[in-house]
Amino acid sequence: MDTLYNPDGVEERWQQAWEAEGLYNADPDAPGEPYCIALPPPNVTGELHMGHALNASIQDLLIRWHRMRGFNVLWQPGYDHAGIATQNVIEKELAKESLTRHDLGRDAFVARTWEWLELYGGIILGQLRRLGASLDYRRERMTMDEAYVRAVLRWFVHLYDKGWLYRANRIVNWCPRCESAISDLEVNHIEEDDTLTWIRYPLADGSGHLTIATVRPSTMLADTGVAVNPADDRYRDLVGKEAIVPIVERRVPIIADERVEMEFGTGALKITPGHDPMDFEIGRDHGLEELTVIGLDARMNEAAGEFAGLTQEEANERIVARLGEQGLLEKQEPYRHAVGHCDRCGTRIEPLVTLQWWCDMKELAAPAIEAVRDRRTRFFPDRYTDVYLNWMENIRPWCVSRQLWWGHRIPVWYCPDGHITAAEEQPGACGECGSTELTQDEDVLDTWFSSALWPFATLGWPEQTPELETWYPNDVSSTDRGIIFLWEARMQMAGIELMGEIPFPGINIHSTINAPDGRRMSKSLGTGINPLDTVDEYGADATRYGLLKMSSTQDVRFNVGMIEEGRKLANKLWNVARLILSNAADARPAAEPRDVEERWILARLDATRELLEESWGRFEFAPAVNALYRVTFDDFCDWYAEAIKPRFQDPADTVVRSTALAALERLLILLHPVMPHVTEEIWSQLPTRQTRRLIVRPWLEADPRFAADAAALQRVQEAAVMFRRSGVLPPLDEDEQRILQAVERRQVAADGDPTVEIERLRKEIQRAEGMLGNERFVERAPADVVEAEREKLARYRRELEALTG
Repeated sequence: MDTLYNPDGVEERWQQAWEAEGLYNADPDAPGEPYCIALPPPNVTGELHMGHALNASIQDLLIRWHRMRGFNVLWQPGYDHAGIATQNVIEKELAKESLTRHDLGRDAFVARTWEWLELYGGIILGQLRRLGASLDYRRERMTMDEAYVRAVLRWFVHLYDKGWLYRANRIVNWCPRCESAISDLEVNHIEEDDTLTWIRYPLADGSGHLTIATVRPSTMLADTGVAVNPADDRYRDLVGKEAIVPIVERRVPIIADERVEMEFGTGALKITPGHDPMDFEIGRDHGLEELTVIGLDARMNEAAGEFAGLTQEEANERIVARLGEQGLLEKQEPYRHAVGHCDRCGTRIEPLVTLQWWCDMKELAAPAIEAVRDRRTRFFPDRYTDVYLNWMENIRPWCVSRQLWWGHRIPVWYCPDGHITAAEEQPGACGECGSTELTQDEDVLDTWFSSALWPFATLGWPEQTPELETWYPNDVSSTDRGIIFLWEARMQMAGIELMGEIPFPGINIHSTINAPDGRRMSKSLGTGINPLDTVDEYGADATRYGLLKMSSTQDVRFNVGMIEEGRKLANKLWNVARLILSNAADARPAAEPRDVEERWILARLDATRELLEESWGRFEFAPAVNALYRVTFDDFCDWYAEAIKPRFQDPADTVVRSTALAALERLLILLHPVMPHVTEEIWSQLPTRQTRRLIVRPWLEADPRFAADAAALQRVQEAAVMFRRSGVLPPLDEDEQRILQAVERRQVAADGDPTVEIERLRKEIQRAEGMLGNERFVERAPADVVEAEREKLARYRRELEALTG
């Protein structure tokens, strides 16, 4: 073994070896209980970020652990086609050539997207290889591959045939830049400074006015009502009357609705069903007209009359000026509030009523709610159970259509009479009237519509494949809390609906790693940290260790010190392995302990195994890596290795060598799921282990033989601590003294602090000299006992001289 451990080259070599030797490969016919995790599909245009790295470290740990336990393991890789994100990337590329997608046309644009992805897409799986991810890379899938497309179309037609999919005008989050509707869950609400404008709406009967407050005066042109809370005594007498919307002079009803917040503004709310989600719901419940005065480009449209073509800011200025002229502007004041922005491009969202495809979610949600309530599906940590249930029990219709060209085109065809035919393949004629004049819907499906099928479509559904039979349901889904609703909930609904059972029994919601200053990690904010940089500097094993140690709570700050600790652990492990192997001679591993330190370390390793199994079974990773650090650094290296080091000088002591090899093997097995590369490198150099990889070595079985020895060194450890604190050294038996002496020698070599050992030797010399100076002892004690004391005194004097010079 080299003097120093350097992960450069070692990690890449083992990754190539494991993959080339087929050790990641999954076979549905292989023996063992199935265990499956489907990698949450990263965007096909994405790169590895810190959240990916943490989640991959967690999943790989679980996969490696179960592989060693004899399970028939599949870690399924793949990508999401990422409709909006990918289309944005390609449109930016086209802009460099002064082109738009409309210049190319739909077919050419899609072809251009595939060409670009062939060159630049899908790099993240290669980056996951650098982290040591033991995915079955042969099974790579993408939500746009031919078989997966078939699954998505089957899912759509299934929902349509059940009457849960319908086309309707409803309010959506419209992104003017992406020119598409986006999900509520893909809107970032960002605090902005704005102006709150107080406007007087005259009462239609001429008896006065009521005042409303708004941050969007331009939308008043589409007002179709004014609402107050029924419990608000200020407006009780006005309910049922009419108000006049200024400028457009529209008479609108004054209605009562409990959703109105009495504390906001004046407590009277202008109702604009075409431009506000809550107003839309109130308007539908009260039968109000739905008008829109803002177009898909976010400018005022023709319905805005004289303001048509203006930006909203320009319209606001003119409207406020007009209100001032008419004496209807009461006041304006600064106002800070959260404004929705597109998660993909950062553009301000426009709530607009548009014609879209919707999925009614109530019946889909009911069995998925029940699965979590009866604990067939469990969240870890459990607090997310209520988060999930609250959203599911108040679930709203899902807008599944997107106005994009990249994605799964909606499998619906229209005839000239407006009849709808939904089919997995293009029909020859209208299913209702028989017309052959058919036009396919222009929209594509929401990306999350297809990823809802991930746990089983990646296994071959809708075909009944051996993979589907073996690995569905999967065993766990590990993800960030930000996509509980976007993905986890939808996989539950799709799995139960199409497969008849839950997609997995466990959902692990892993930590969110923020920047060191507590802000979210973001390239645009300059707070992002590339995990590949830490892999380059510290190694993949150290990076994995550090990320797992950070995952102690749901929100954590990135701490490079924990990754540095991982590197120190790898080096410490390397050094102790060199010590044992350099002294192993011809020994072979055998857990046949003789002395107390050997029984103790085997007991400590078994206790650590038990702790790991309990922690990993609960998806708690920080306590487990802490335990691995303690058993390696403190127990194995600082106590056990130092205690046995002097025994290596005795060629006849074969037990110390065989037991040390056995103990090292056990430590490597425990560490492997967290730090696979350095452990495999050491394992390959153990006697008789060169041809059998650690990655497939069976996990440790419980070993009760040494349980009674778990505290065997406690007295020695307490004695060392006591002396350092108080200067008092309690009495120890001969074995305990031997171990303390060996450990103190290491302390002397490490930091030049021989205090405890010097004091002990002086006391031993004083005791021996006293006994041998006692004539009665020398005369009456057996000759061999007296001689033994003389030998001890001579040895103690030599050791003291060696320490003090």
